[in-house]
Amino acid sequence: MKLNRKNLSALAPEIDVPAYDPADVRQGIAHIGVGGFHRAHQAIYTEALLNRGEAREWGICGIGLRREDRAMQQALAEQDHLYTMFVLGDEPGLEVRVVGAINGMLLAEDSPAALIAKLADPAIRIVSLTITEGGYCIDDSSGEFMAHLPDIQHDLAHPEAPRSVFGFLCAALAKRRAAGIPAFTLMSCDNLPHNGAVTRKALLAFAHLADHELAGWIDSHVSFPNAMVDRITPMTSDAHRAQLAERHGVADAWPVVCEPFLQWVLEDKFVNGRPAWEKVGVQFTDDVTPYEEMKIKLLNGSHLALTYLGFLKGYRYVHETMNDPVFRRYVRTFMDLDVTPQLAPVPGIDLDDYKDTLIERFSNQAIADQLERVCSDGSSKFPKFIVPTINRLIEDGRPLERAALVVAAWALYLKGVDESGTTYRIPDPRAEFCQALVADDDKVRERVLGVEVIFGTAIPQSAAFVTAFELCYDSLRKLGVTRTLQTLLGE
Repeated sequence: MKLNRKNLSALAPEIDVPAYDPADVRQGIAHIGVGGFHRAHQAIYTEALLNRGEAREWGICGIGLRREDRAMQQALAEQDHLYTMFVLGDEPGLEVRVVGAINGMLLAEDSPAALIAKLADPAIRIVSLTITEGGYCIDDSSGEFMAHLPDIQHDLAHPEAPRSVFGFLCAALAKRRAAGIPAFTLMSCDNLPHNGAVTRKALLAFAHLADHELAGWIDSHVSFPNAMVDRITPMTSDAHRAQLAERHGVADAWPVVCEPFLQWVLEDKFVNGRPAWEKVGVQFTDDVTPYEEMKIKLLNGSHLALTYLGFLKGYRYVHETMNDPVFRRYVRTFMDLDVTPQLAPVPGIDLDDYKDTLIERFSNQAIADQLERVCSDGSSKFPKFIVPTINRLIEDGRPLERAALVVAAWALYLKGVDESGTTYRIPDPRAEFCQALVADDDKVRERVLGVEVIFGTAIPQSAAFVTAFELCYDSLRKLGVTRTLQTLLGE
């Protein structure tokens, strides 16, 4: 049965449907970057409040800045902006829910003026972001805003017709300032250390280039809460769509598939009101740092530790990799010996239990999380998820082989051929640049580790790390993934 408002009452009884009338919900949040994660995470918390009869002024207007976002906009529009959240796990009877929290979506290419007007609307009091790790235009090696990027230069020259997220935000905030409309809270929901602080730095850097007075107003009136967000959300596949239709009779053009686990730790720094998300499981805190360090280094770092090795071995799903005992032992050893000693105590969290849960989550066969998804955009993920761990290992004089193997596996993965000879694409905006780094076998170490924007300066200057990288890279090429892991683990 096609998903739309008319058919809600006819859906199977096991499907949870909105307990409110979507027509009664007003938009108070604009979310830039409507993908699977937002629809399985922030939108779900808002949906939970709506189903309690609350937050009717906090509906979500989706916003797409890329041409590729039209597919999502069309899919949602054709089913009255409803979509299905399909929770998958090894236990039966998990949640299937129709979500109505997103009740509209605008595209930049349709009308930049209409999008600016929406962001400047007094009803919009929170603008949230999932624009990927690389979307903040911050150079990871220098920490500086990359003002030279073509879209940034375009927006500085054409502020009335921006292309970048920062051009749109500044244009809208300028209109709000001129009209005496209060500022909004700008809330990043991306996997970045101190994501709020990064957002603030990037926006203010752009604003100072455009209008110093506006930059000062933004600095005084906009807030940027840091957040730790967590839910594994694989890319929706045709198999997922077919599974939803066969099991539950729902024809949804773009359902979102996710694991049962859900977490959001958020600093309570909102300048213009917020939903009462604490009523539905959000943990508010004065300092999100220990939570984000735990999550980024343990979950995201371990994801990278297994994903390139798994892909080289010929696996294509995370659970396949975790079903291999030697991979499982390696990942847990990396967590226990390399990452955990670097973490401060996390209020309310037992780290051993957390790591056990991560292993279970990575092993979730029903969710069929794609290694390709985890592999994607590696050149932006490494500086956030692995490099800080390596730098600390170097600083503390600790063993480097397990962490060096992560980098070596990525370097070999960039060649685009796995151990069975199967070729594959490299899903990275800088794929051509990255693959050129490994084109000459004699210069892989020099070229890969020498990319300062990815690996900084401490790593290539560490003789111990360089040696560990070379040993791991040579072992992967000569002995293969499994034998390299067994040797590393002393087996």
